[in-house]
Amino acid sequence: MTQTPVSQNDVTPTTDGNRQSACPACGSRQPRDAFYRVDQIPIQSCVLLSSHEEAISYPRRDLELVFCKDCGFICNHIFDQSIVEYATATEESQHFSGTFSNFAKRLAKEIADRFPLAQKHVLEIGCGKGDFLIELCQLADCTGLGVDPGFNPDRLNATEFNKGYDSERIKFLADYFGPEHAYLMADLIMCRHTLEHIVNVAEFVRHIRSSIGDNLEARVFFETPDAERVLVEGAFWDIYYEHCTYFTSATHAELFEREGYVVDETRLDYDNQYIIQYSRPSAATGYKTEHDKATVETIAAQVEAFRPRVAQAQAKWRKFVEDCIADGKRVVVWGGGSKCVSFLTTLKFQDEISGVVDINPFKQGKYLPGTGHKVIAPGDLQSLSPDVVIVMNPIYVGEISNLLGEFGLAPDVVAV
Repeated sequence: MTQTPVSQNDVTPTTDGNRQSACPACGSRQPRDAFYRVDQIPIQSCVLLSSHEEAISYPRRDLELVFCKDCGFICNHIFDQSIVEYATATEESQHFSGTFSNFAKRLAKEIADRFPLAQKHVLEIGCGKGDFLIELCQLADCTGLGVDPGFNPDRLNATEFNKGYDSERIKFLADYFGPEHAYLMADLIMCRHTLEHIVNVAEFVRHIRSSIGDNLEARVFFETPDAERVLVEGAFWDIYYEHCTYFTSATHAELFEREGYVVDETRLDYDNQYIIQYSRPSAATGYKTEHDKATVETIAAQVEAFRPRVAQAQAKWRKFVEDCIADGKRVVVWGGGSKCVSFLTTLKFQDEISGVVDINPFKQGKYLPGTGHKVIAPGDLQSLSPDVVIVMNPIYVGEISNLLGEFGLAPDVVAV
């Protein structure tokens, strides 16, 4: 989505210096090869900053991705979770997009149709501003609890997405989810766009399994970005500091199977960008520990191909923007979220980009960490009159083109 409200457990990974010495997914201590590195990128990309000066001086760290040769898991092994604070002002909601909002509504209906939740209880770990939980509880006639350190009560009933909020049926807890929350029992546990922010992924899903206990009727729903697409496309703009872990459908399912779950369905959705997984607690006492060698071999080949592919992608976009500038064209980027921050900071674009646009009113008037670009509203493009609009997610091209037409603009629209 890229909804990035975040839960995080409180377990510090075993490290060797500033590097994790074991795979956070399977515990393997086999040496892992670094295959992608970016130096000095903003430690958060959805943070709301109030001035250009604050934005360009925002803290930075290095990122280095490694691949586990035993299970295929990918992570930033030099990630420092102590410097990332999700309880600060962050803005991850994409519900202001009709494209995304329709997807979220469809997904909520799918869950409500799949499970008999009437008069039952739902727990959402990493609930963001609560939009999806409210939607589901309305559809399924159930109660809900959302846990997220970045939850903002001022947003309740503030937008069309959560006007149906019922404080008697739906509660929120502004906190990180961890072992101390094992008492939060639920019939359905959801976790959307949160696992990629967790360092110790095995311990995180293990904590959830422990909280379920003997309730074998409980169901678990996870939604996580798909890393296989990133590898295949060389999509460097989908790699940023907050995302410290990266899953393919296969490694996602295998993690849960190892930690005491039966995986009922794993598929891709949202233009094959998101992993959708339905699972339930296993009754077995011994959990799966072996790895699928074919999965590891596939990911290993994709990792190897990623090295030249990402270099080509970066060269392509540098040349594209430089050629536009040489031709006297004004370039703007549409989408002021994590993808945009990664795209601009990785390519070190500053004045080459005339503006950054976002449909989310809570982002407008704020500044992007790293480059300091001010986020403007779509209507502001009329005075800017861009020649080229770079769209940070292809799924929004139709929606954005229609909006540009409504403003009487006809720039070239290209998607990453």
